[in-house]
This record gives sequence, C-alpha cells and structure tokens, in this order.
Amino acid sequence: MTTSLNRPPVTGLGELSNESRVLATPWSRMVRGIGLGQYPVAYDPEVAAAIRATFGRLAGRVPAGNSYTLFSRLLAELVLKVTDPEREYGRASVARDLGPVVDAFRAEPNPYHRLSLGCILLDAFAKLELDRGLLVNGELDVPAEVLATVDAIRPDQIKDENAGGHGDYERLSGYSAVFLAFGQLGLGERLVTAERDHIGEALGLLERIPSPFFRGRGGSVLLSAISLLGHGDRIFDGERDFMKEVLDHLDRGEELGPASFPQPMTPAFSQVYPLVTMLNAIAVAGRPEYLTYRRDRLAEMRGLWERIAPAERTHMGLYYLVALLNLGRLEDQLPDLEGFVTELVGQWEGIDPGANFFLNGIAYAYLIETAMVTGRTELVTDGLLERVVDSYPDLDVTDLDRVNRPYPFSYVLNMLGEIGEWRRLFAPRARYGGLSATEWVVDHLSPDGVEEGARLYLLDHALVSWALRMRGTGRGETEYFSRLHPIAAPAPVR
Repeated sequence: MTTSLNRPPVTGLGELSNESRVLATPWSRMVRGIGLGQYPVAYDPEVAAAIRATFGRLAGRVPAGNSYTLFSRLLAELVLKVTDPEREYGRASVARDLGPVVDAFRAEPNPYHRLSLGCILLDAFAKLELDRGLLVNGELDVPAEVLATVDAIRPDQIKDENAGGHGDYERLSGYSAVFLAFGQLGLGERLVTAERDHIGEALGLLERIPSPFFRGRGGSVLLSAISLLGHGDRIFDGERDFMKEVLDHLDRGEELGPASFPQPMTPAFSQVYPLVTMLNAIAVAGRPEYLTYRRDRLAEMRGLWERIAPAERTHMGLYYLVALLNLGRLEDQLPDLEGFVTELVGQWEGIDPGANFFLNGIAYAYLIETAMVTGRTELVTDGLLERVVDSYPDLDVTDLDRVNRPYPFSYVLNMLGEIGEWRRLFAPRARYGGLSATEWVVDHLSPDGVEEGARLYLLDHALVSWALRMRGTGRGETEYFSRLHPIAAPAPVR
C-alpha cells in the first residue's frame, strides 16, 4: 500500500471504540447520519480546507434553498472553528453561529430529514463537549423540537424498489437516531415521562414494519440504542419479548419473500443482513442466550454466509466480524481470522466499482474499512485505491447509477479520509480531464441536485463526519457508550 501521511486511527479490532462496536459500518454513518465523527484525529488545516472547498463547490450546484446541504455546510463550518487550535472561538462565538444552523434545521420540509439534522446537531454538541445550555435555555429547546418531529413522520414514504414494504421503518429509524442523540447528550430522562413513553411507542413500531429485512436491520439499531439507555428490561422482561418477536419474524423470511435491491442480489442476502445486525444487538444487550433461541443463530449465519455471492460478502463481512467480536465468538467462529480477511479484501480484483452504484460501488469502502479495523491495511493496495478513485464516470452508463453516484462516492470519501488517503480524491487526475474526482462528481450533479434527491445527503454526511473527526485524539466517549460491556469469550472446554 502506498504509505499514508496519517497512521490509520485503529490498527486492530481490539482498538475499536464502543461507538464503533455499536455502529460499525458506513451504512449507519452515510445513509442514516448516525455515529458521525468516529475515529477522532487531530485537527488538520489541509483537511479543513478540502471540506470547505467541497461545500463551496456544492453551493454552486445546489440552491441555498436546499436546507439539508445548507445545514450541513453551516454545521461543518462551526465544527471546524471549534476544533481549530489556532482559533479563538468561545461560547459567545458558538452561540452566534448556532442560530443559522438551527434555522436551517427548522427549514427542512421533510420530517424524517429534519429529525436527522436535529440529531446530527445534538450528537455534534455531545462529541465536541459544547455547552448544552446553548440548545436548551429560556429561548429555545432544540431537543424538544427534534423529539416532536417524530410524530410528523408517516409510514411508507420511501419511494424505492421496496415501496409499500417499509411500513413505519422511517419513524422507527428516527426514534433510533433520537435515542442515540439524547443518550449522548445526557437527556435520556426525557424519553419516558408521566405524559409520554417514547421507548414503549418505539418498540410498538417494530410489528408495523412488514418486511423481515427492514424490521431486522432497523430493529437492531433501535434495540441497541434502548439497551444503552439502560432500558433493556423493556425489550426482554415485560409482557412481550421484542427480541424474540423480531427473531420470529426473521424466521419467516423465505415465506414472506426477499427485499428488492437496485442490483440483483441472492435471496440469502435478504436474510443475512437483518440476522447479522440482530446478532450485534444481542451482543449490545448482553443477552447471549438469544443466540440459541429456536435455533443456533451462529450456525444459521454460517450457512447463510455460504449462500451469498462473493460480492455480497464484501458488504456483510464487517458486520459479521464486529458482531462476533462483541459476542466474544470470533475465535471459535472464525479460527482463521487472518485468512478470512485476506480472502475477503482480495475480492476487489474481481469487482468493478464502476459497474453499478450499489453492489459493486460501495463494496470497496467496506473492504477498506474491514482491512483497517482488523489491522490489515497492507491489503489495501495502490491498485485498489486507484481503481475506485477513477471509477465514477463509469456510472454514467445508466440513469439509475448516474443519479445515485453520490452514494458510493460518499462511502469512499469517508473511508479514504479515515485511512489518510483522501488526497487521491482531491488531486487533479487525467481520468477527470485535470479535475479532481471530487470536483468532477460535484460538477456532474444534475441541475440543482434535483435528480439525486436524498442521495445527495450522503455526501453532506461524509463531509460533516470528516469535520467532526478532527476534534482531537484525546476525546473520550460519552457516558452513554461507556455502558457497553461486550460479552466475554466463552471459556475453553477442558
């Protein structure tokens, strides 16, 4: 691998923070906007300039009326000012610049997106250790506004290949983001009051998501967030056992049929994804007995792993590794961890990242992150990096891939930032006629970013996350994530 100017922020699974154990993959950060700013590093003025330049170029393509991108640019600028050690930027300055950020949050018309922005703001305040009184005082209560937004989210609003199968998936995902953000900011007591039980309402949404795929994947984050709030008893020990109910629904996966995806996927992929995320939720909750509820869930996972295509394994490998790590089952489930990772990451040679935006397009980001968190960055070769950086014009072949180009690009921007190889995306390249890959991708957005729609927001998430990472290596985790106690590995049989 070409030597990076920056040491990767982790060099093995044992160095993962608790937040990264709970929200391990780019899906959480890029698509959902939760868990931004993982792997903190020192402030770098060159990175700050790249973030500002990218938002500046976006401003030339996306109208100021796009409140999501406006919010992201304003918040990223505030974060960069807070984290710059050479700048005097105290409480009064934060209060002054916070006003336009809050205005942009309030201006977002889509309730789910508005909630996402609010949660990103709360999470950033917690991670930067900013004064919570700037958000909650006699004049405003931003957390209350965020929580109230949940009620405005309506079912089945996602218009994609699974339209009609999501049910209350967005509202449930919104609650997950709220619980994580409120937990980070120390506001968990607001979620269960004499007037309203938001945790109970969120758990009740699970049965209103018809697709096993979405119920499992979305439910895993919700159950993890509730466990970390200290309300695990609400999941397991009341009149209903919500973990069992979700697992029961996953067991109907073949009967109810697979989810649909932008590119063809094996039927087993629809079963692997929700199962492996639920395995991690079992670990976060500290309830290993659910691994044998009705069947051996780890054996089930091994069988499904053999049935998914190699390219699909590139997406699922990181989920699998982190779930096993948290369950204390890495050694007995993957005794040849080195061989597993070598084979998985080596699959890049047979995957063209420009062939499509989803199956192939985001595979490289997963492979890079898998190599990083396992301490195997030597597997991330110069050829791998050059191939993915030059791949984005190939997505012009179909309209679907073209309008979704920000999706894989944001994943790769996020990952190359983490391993210190981000300059490859910002240097002039022959493939882009002398522009950088970043400049070319932004310049080739549709007029006003209309066709890309919410896919554009993944790029916003990547840039905000990159800015938030620069809060310094000495930043510890909030008390919320310190409650995670991974399950110890089982004692060897004597």
